[in-house]
This record gives sequence, C-alpha cells and structure tokens, in this order.
Amino acid sequence: MNFTIGQLAEKMNISTYTLRYYEKEGLLPFVKRNEHGVRLFDESDLEFLHVIYCLKKTGMSIKDIRTFIDWTKEGDASIQKRFDMFKQRKDEVDRQIAELQVYRECIEFKRNYYQKALEAGTEEVHHNNDGEATKMPLGRLAKLGKLEE
Repeated sequence: MNFTIGQLAEKMNISTYTLRYYEKEGLLPFVKRNEHGVRLFDESDLEFLHVIYCLKKTGMSIKDIRTFIDWTKEGDASIQKRFDMFKQRKDEVDRQIAELQVYRECIEFKRNYYQKALEAGTEEVHHNNDGEATKMPLGRLAKLGKLEE
C-alpha cells in the first residue's frame, strides 16, 4: 500500500513540513514519486520513519541520523557501525532515564511536602521544635549538578 505525504503525516502524527525537511536533509533517500511528482511512501518507508522519529526523540542530531542512513545504504559492510551506534544511543537513553528519575524524586518530595502542608493547613507542619524546616535529601540531585558543571 502506498501513502501520500499527507496520509503519512497523519498516520505518524507529524507535519508534512517535517517530512519534506527530512527528505531535503537526506533522511528519506528511498522515497519514490509518481508520474506527477507526488511523493509515494510504502510500509517500509513508514517503518524507517519510525526509526528516524525514535532517534530524533532521543536527542540524536540530524547529522548523525543521516550517517546512520548512509550506513544502511552500505548494506552488510556497515552492520558493526550501526550496532555500535544503537548501543551508544541505548546507553545515552538509559542515562537520560536515570537522570529523569532523580528529577522525578525531587518533584515527588515537593509534591508530598505540599500535600502534607495542605492537609495541615500550614507549612509549619514541616518545622521541628527548633523551627527548622525539613530539608529535601539532595544527594543524587547534587551529584547530577556536578556532572553538568
């Protein structure tokens, strides 16, 4: 089954502009056109676009995605390079997930803090007998800050 650019854009929930940009950047080298010059995409293009979308959403640059696509054109000679690229991408996504988990813990601490304050009607519920406020544990968050410096 073939899809027009509009049909594919709707199916993938991205704009036709994005698809045209991807083609202009060399990310869609296999796109065919009919006798009127209309782009025609098939199921394999759809699968390929899902991979491009995934790589883009995980922070890979257009330049690196283009490198991957160039490697796919090389066939079996570039399997190791592609494997290494996807291993590196997975490692990066795992790092991002771990980082997001730390940020989530910070948000969860503050959400619980305010929930308890709402239930008590005051933030004073978080103060000890000396008037000092409960401190958020910063260990993992502080380590992330040091990595960003």
